[in-house]
Amino acid sequence: MKIKILSTSDVHGYLYPTNYSTKTNVAEYGMLKAAGIIKRYKQTASADEIVIAIENGDWIQGSPLTSYVVKKLPVAKQSIFSQITADIGYDAGVLGNHEFNYGLAYLRSTETERNYPLLGANIKGGRAQHIVDQPYQIIEQQGVKIAILGLTTAFVPRWERAEHLPGLKFESALATAKKWVPKLRKMADVVVVSYHGGLEYDPHTGLATEPLTNENEGSRILTEVSGIDALITGHQHRQIAQLINGVPVTQPGERGQMVGLIELQLNADNQVTNSTAKLLATATEAPDPTLMSNTLQLENDMQHWLDQPLGRVVGDQMIVTDPLKARLEGHAYLQFINQVQMAATKTDIAATALFNDEVHGYGSVITIRQVLNSYVYPNTLVVERISGADLKLALERSASYFALQANRVVVAAAFLKPKFQHFNYDFYSGIEYTFDLNRPVGERVIQLQYHGQPVTPNQTLLITMNQYRGNGGGDYPMFSADKVVREVNMDMTELITDYLEKHPLVVAQQPQNFTVKY
Repeated sequence: MKIKILSTSDVHGYLYPTNYSTKTNVAEYGMLKAAGIIKRYKQTASADEIVIAIENGDWIQGSPLTSYVVKKLPVAKQSIFSQITADIGYDAGVLGNHEFNYGLAYLRSTETERNYPLLGANIKGGRAQHIVDQPYQIIEQQGVKIAILGLTTAFVPRWERAEHLPGLKFESALATAKKWVPKLRKMADVVVVSYHGGLEYDPHTGLATEPLTNENEGSRILTEVSGIDALITGHQHRQIAQLINGVPVTQPGERGQMVGLIELQLNADNQVTNSTAKLLATATEAPDPTLMSNTLQLENDMQHWLDQPLGRVVGDQMIVTDPLKARLEGHAYLQFINQVQMAATKTDIAATALFNDEVHGYGSVITIRQVLNSYVYPNTLVVERISGADLKLALERSASYFALQANRVVVAAAFLKPKFQHFNYDFYSGIEYTFDLNRPVGERVIQLQYHGQPVTPNQTLLITMNQYRGNGGGDYPMFSADKVVREVNMDMTELITDYLEKHPLVVAQQPQNFTVKY
């Protein structure tokens, strides 16, 4: 008997094969393509095969399509996401951290058409809040019992607003696996762990790739929990398919680039005798025709909405053509985002990030498409009261983003591996500051002024940032919830839209407050 375990993770609402940058853009990924692979494996399974499919989280947030559904569709139609996964034929699902971005009511409304259980063993209160069904599922086919344990990164409360998580407690995935796997081992022939979290150690070198928190605990689950036959991971957007400590592990990238495939060979006693892991690329797969037909009107309506104009740009260029240069010299687009943040919070210091290298900024006519594609997270804002010492530490963290290579500035490896973390470099407005990249990391801020005066360590400052950073996200421990003095609980894209309604003519200016020496 052979068991084939298919999985998707971190699709982030990329349904059609497009990055939504233009109406005609075509990309080599998307849930419609992944659907074709999963359906084909299920439909062509032989008599001695069991095929199961798992959706491993971060599905309902992250693309212009997901923004359209949450902003423009009535509640009754927000179930489109679970209609799609039900049609694909998933056997189980797990919640990712981004499933919580719009609150529990929205999460529930998107999941009403499911025909499979959502698993969340380490989300205490999840069943009472009707967002998970059970901690695990046992599927019995052809005399084989397959247990699936569902886990979600325990870091969700570190990033998410408290009002989005009422009655919930997220426990360590490692501790939860230690509790449940031995029990499931007695109840089933095969134990699969589906974890919306990643690996904290490099599987080849064994070296830690990040601080050892409970954000990613996959490596420790593999070394400290015996009895796991297959581990599905996600969250990090990496492409992984290999045996680690003898256990097959997959992580299928993002946006439906890949479908994870783990194969388990069983003997006559239903014991696993051999296992493999690989990734199935979706690039050459045709979009599933049934789902395409069912969602084409939604896609067309959303594309029309995206091209509605919001404002015009005059002055300097607000199109980002060179992301590294934009981070190295500052950019009119980043200055504008900080301007919106400061206007919303009535402060005069703000920080923002160029979230990824696909951010293009704004053309001469600003459209909804440009706003959503450039600001890709549903962030809200916080104002924190910090010290001058805190600000300098935060700037040193940003300065560590750069490295020198043969007298050329490049992105430091820590911001590229194990996954791209461009979103953890911030550009500041309202202060004047200078980095010297010839100096050691942690000692690179050589000038820091506020209103033309040097910032002192004990000086008190008010600064605006997104709530992810405000909770210390991205390894910024100098920022924390206990330093928050006020919040603006509106999505940043809404704040940008509101700002453009009041200021439809945007004067773009290249910032002059930031210098990098190298």
